[in-house]
Amino acid sequence: MSVLRRAKTWEISESEEETDAETKPDLNRDESSQIAAKVRTDLNASSPEHTCQTSSSTKSESSQTCALPPPRPDGSGTPSPARRRRTKEEIEADREKARQRKEERERQRAARAREKEEKRRGQQRRREAAEKLKSLRPENCLKCLTVCIDPALLQQDGSDILLATLATFEWRFSIENQQLPHSITWTRDLPQQGEDGMGSLEEEQVVLVLGLTDFMDMVISVKKMLDSEGEETGVGSFLCPLLECLNRDAKKAVTLLVTDSQPDYRTNACGVQSKLGMENLDTEEVLVYLQLCKNISLVFLDGWQEVTNHVCAVTKALSKRPFKLLTEQAELPFCVDGSWASGVRVERDGSGLFQVWSKQIQQLNRVSPAVASTVTAAYPSPQLLLQAYQSLGSEEERKGLLAGLIVKSGGKERRIGPEMSTRVYRCFTAQNPQLVLD
Repeated sequence: MSVLRRAKTWEISESEEETDAETKPDLNRDESSQIAAKVRTDLNASSPEHTCQTSSSTKSESSQTCALPPPRPDGSGTPSPARRRRTKEEIEADREKARQRKEERERQRAARAREKEEKRRGQQRRREAAEKLKSLRPENCLKCLTVCIDPALLQQDGSDILLATLATFEWRFSIENQQLPHSITWTRDLPQQGEDGMGSLEEEQVVLVLGLTDFMDMVISVKKMLDSEGEETGVGSFLCPLLECLNRDAKKAVTLLVTDSQPDYRTNACGVQSKLGMENLDTEEVLVYLQLCKNISLVFLDGWQEVTNHVCAVTKALSKRPFKLLTEQAELPFCVDGSWASGVRVERDGSGLFQVWSKQIQQLNRVSPAVASTVTAAYPSPQLLLQAYQSLGSEEERKGLLAGLIVKSGGKERRIGPEMSTRVYRCFTAQNPQLVLD
């Protein structure tokens, strides 16, 4: 690179001072252009590589400049400002919110799970209740009953009728020794308690089948026991185990079936006194003792066919018993809740008492709903009516208190009248429970 030489000083004459101010800008431009041209010449001559690099860099810059997209008019293309770092408090707050959202999701999930489980349990309870109700029906209870027959009864003539009949009905029966000889009992299966060792329940009904001779011996034993003031020593062979069984379980209901009896004995229980040599009063005393004191019923039957019919009747009655007990679980089964029974429900807030007051008045004879509405409109409660009676001085005024009330029915008006007013007064003030209101 050559060194720029300082230009020589111009010699300006006095004549040129006037035009110096005008020509000075042009001279300065010419001088500047000459100096710049000389500098470019020296640069090109001294450094060709630099020139190439400069031109190439210029071209690259121009290409980069051309490659950049123009800025958008809405300003969206402008670079975003630097992201601000969050503080520790903000981070903790975000974590707390995330934790709360997670806990809320867990609570909702647990609530849905509990609701689903409760719904499943409700369905299971309803299913079990339906199955239990179905199992309590008589036709299904018959399948759970077993008729237990003492082997001693099979030694009597005609006992095969009972076994054949049970087999025909496809009822379950078993032949096993009983606590009472010559007896028939019933057991009921309880599948829900089978795991606890209580798979069967023995029914309270017991049927004791005796011949006429055995029954006579029992009557004589009972008479001797009564004469000895209740001592049970020396009693007959059938009476002793019978009394022991009743002493162990007082709820047992024993029925004596006397078979092979003659017609006169079968139709008249006291007819055995001629054979026993006892008075009628003594025989009746024995029968009363058996029925009232020991809860033992006495039935005279003619042969094993009637015994079979009696056993079948008891079996059917036992099959219907669970369903009847289920329908009679209410304390007052005769008070059925329903509109047809003219019942009125009273809520906790007292709503319904006014209707009960109106129904109470309608229980009197010839008191229509219109008359009851008139009385309840004048005296909204029984206490107000009693206070009105107490405020009057004479008995006649109390009897005629309601006589002047107007009853509107079917577009017509009439008075309650003294007769009905007197009956209402007697109903609420009488002290005699046997008093006839009409």
